[in-house]
Amino acid sequence: MPSMSRNAIVIDLNRCIGCYSCETACKQENGVALGEHWNKVYPVGPFGDFPHIQQYWLPTMCQQCENAPCVEVCPVGASYRDPETNIVLINEEACIGCLSCLTACPYGVRQLHAETNTIQKCTLCNQLTAKGELPACVKACCGEARFYGDLDDPESDASKILAQYDEADIHRLADSGNHPSTAYILSPKYGEWQSENWTGKTE
Repeated sequence: MPSMSRNAIVIDLNRCIGCYSCETACKQENGVALGEHWNKVYPVGPFGDFPHIQQYWLPTMCQQCENAPCVEVCPVGASYRDPETNIVLINEEACIGCLSCLTACPYGVRQLHAETNTIQKCTLCNQLTAKGELPACVKACCGEARFYGDLDDPESDASKILAQYDEADIHRLADSGNHPSTAYILSPKYGEWQSENWTGKTE
């Protein structure tokens, strides 16, 4: 039977210090090419009126959408949902570099690899998580702001951190029917959540 898990990353922006360790760890673990990012941190702000100025950092990567448009539009099935882990992945051997999935992604988190002309993206470090390890970005986060796990498992790290907060503190990137799984925690005492697209610009 295919796994019905919803593996995703939860990021506690109350703790994120914008150190970019997650970016670096991702590139190192996955051999991401210079100038390309599978995990990108955007500063949001500063905004507000002096002296009440706010700013936070917004790490973005594949949001593991429940209704992934990238999978729907791929003409060759290279973008797919793994039947064992339920994670959205890319079969680079099958990818023809047509850019359909890149265009369909609402968050701009897919990259065209210049040398291979294939699409790449965050895989939740599938090579690690398949062995029970944590994604590289989670392990590297010095602020302990990143949590990984099955959102449907109350005992997972991701579910446990979400359970500590009210619904008003839990946010997701703009949903156009794709239902992103990645969750962001930001409490009003630390900052006001901005309606963001992937570029970090307020809508």
